[in-house]
Amino acid sequence: MNTIDQPAAWYQQQLQEAETLLNKHLQIRKRLGWIRLACLLVPALLAYLFLPHQTTAAVISILAGIVSFLAVLSRDLNNDTTISYLQRRIHILNTEIGCLNNQFNQLDGGKQWEPAVHPYANDMDIFGSWSLFQYINRCESEQGKQLMAQHLLQPLPAQRIPEYQQAIQELSKTPEWRQQLQNYAQSAAITQHTEQRVKQWLEAPETLFNKAFWKIVLLAYPIIPLSLVGICIAGIININELVTYLFLLIILTSLLTRRISIVHAYVSRIMPEISALQLQLQHIEQQQWQAPALQQTQQLIQSSKHKAAAELLLLKNLLNRFDFRLNVMVIPFLNAFLMWDIRQVVALQQWKQRNKEVVANWYQAIAQIEVYNTIATLHFNHPKWSMPQLATEYFTLTAEQLGHPLIAADKRVNNSVSINGTGQIMLITGSNMAGKSTFLRSLGVNTILAMMGAPVCAKSFTLSPIHLVTSMRIADNLAENTSTFYAELKKLKQIIEQVNNHEQIFVLLDEILRGTNSLDRHTGSKALIQQMIQEKAIAVVATHDVELAALQQQHQQAVHNYHFDVQVEGEELYFDYKLKRGVCQSMNASILMKKIGINVNA
Repeated sequence: MNTIDQPAAWYQQQLQEAETLLNKHLQIRKRLGWIRLACLLVPALLAYLFLPHQTTAAVISILAGIVSFLAVLSRDLNNDTTISYLQRRIHILNTEIGCLNNQFNQLDGGKQWEPAVHPYANDMDIFGSWSLFQYINRCESEQGKQLMAQHLLQPLPAQRIPEYQQAIQELSKTPEWRQQLQNYAQSAAITQHTEQRVKQWLEAPETLFNKAFWKIVLLAYPIIPLSLVGICIAGIININELVTYLFLLIILTSLLTRRISIVHAYVSRIMPEISALQLQLQHIEQQQWQAPALQQTQQLIQSSKHKAAAELLLLKNLLNRFDFRLNVMVIPFLNAFLMWDIRQVVALQQWKQRNKEVVANWYQAIAQIEVYNTIATLHFNHPKWSMPQLATEYFTLTAEQLGHPLIAADKRVNNSVSINGTGQIMLITGSNMAGKSTFLRSLGVNTILAMMGAPVCAKSFTLSPIHLVTSMRIADNLAENTSTFYAELKKLKQIIEQVNNHEQIFVLLDEILRGTNSLDRHTGSKALIQQMIQEKAIAVVATHDVELAALQQQHQQAVHNYHFDVQVEGEELYFDYKLKRGVCQSMNASILMKKIGINVNA
């Protein structure tokens, strides 16, 4: 069985392997803990037994114990790194399994990216709890999430959609690579605060040891302490004089390096993010891509003289060497002999000078790859979904077995639809709870996915490049003293302006003018539909007002009647949620009102 074509089975298999490995490394951690203890106790016991008569043996025992302890400690640290990696992997796999089972409400809903006013974001549940962003986003960096939000809010240029599709199809075939990238990103997520700290450090003017003079000093200075040691060995000065001279050098270098603490404190805070960034960029650099969009993103981190991952590894090593100043027993001698702190500051300045113009590209590359990764995961998780085709003529929308992506597959009812030409109005009548609004959202959400290069929840889907606008979920605004009815009028005004300007938009309207009386609502809805026909707009309109269906007689080539109905058996209602041609003949409001206790027959 090829489990890669069956995402649930693949995730379960990977989860079992990761859990087995994790248990193995947890056992190793326990054993290493006992070995570390033995490395301390056994040499101490041997030294106790050897002393005072076998001093050499005692010293060798202690030294062997120290070396053994450090070796085991290094192994233990590496083992802990593996444990952390496996724990993150298990978390990622469990998240994907949960999403396949429609359990995703614990994920980030991206509420911070939701605009106050937008053509469709609120109506289509783009952000927040049980939203499209929450379901599909796999970006870990703040910049990646922001780019993902932009794609959900603004369609890609038509020429870029095939590029995205090609990149996503290639990436979807590499689930292990994608999850490894996400794993590295989770080890220290790149937030806007982190990125800003790095930016501030890169842009800060250099005031310490930034003259060419210091390069000469660093080159020549070690001659002084080494010469002192040499003349002491030669017997020209005695050991006490050597210690005195070295002590003076320690004082001198300490005075020179007092201000370095501020630099060290600042750069130390970015160390975890630098490590995570280096792992991600190295992971991206090492992959061989065929899709041009992926290759272009790779070039963002390979455009400098040295590759980004190598430069970040160098920076990471510089920061590690800079941390030697925390060892109060060692750093005075390193400074006295090598001016260690000053060397690290100068090396950091050289690194900044070499890379400050390209670091922004590295963050951009990670954000872009994370977006591709997100959409590729959606493609991998839903192999039965289709990659939409872009129509060259305007306007075409043809969908076979279209469903809402956020409804579980075992509960989802799919429908097929076709709209061709401009000035086309698909008028959907139907009873309450029959599926009109869900169908509109299915059209809208899949249009959004198609226009960002993502797969859609349909057997096939063909669409002309289009901008989506909707009016479905209207709320009042106490802060602006705006009623529900006026809020809808404001939104409809924006749509009418776009229609009159002949913008290429796809309009979804649900229960137009619901905040007014039946007569005005019918009159206004009828006038709006006729205006959209006249201006060659494309719209899908859902309504309870079956009288609007009569417009089809006046506009036979423009208005197309469809409906969702309900089967009534006694006091029970049965919905099939299937889209049918014609006008709805059955309504259910009175039955529903009876069920909640309203005596409609009184």
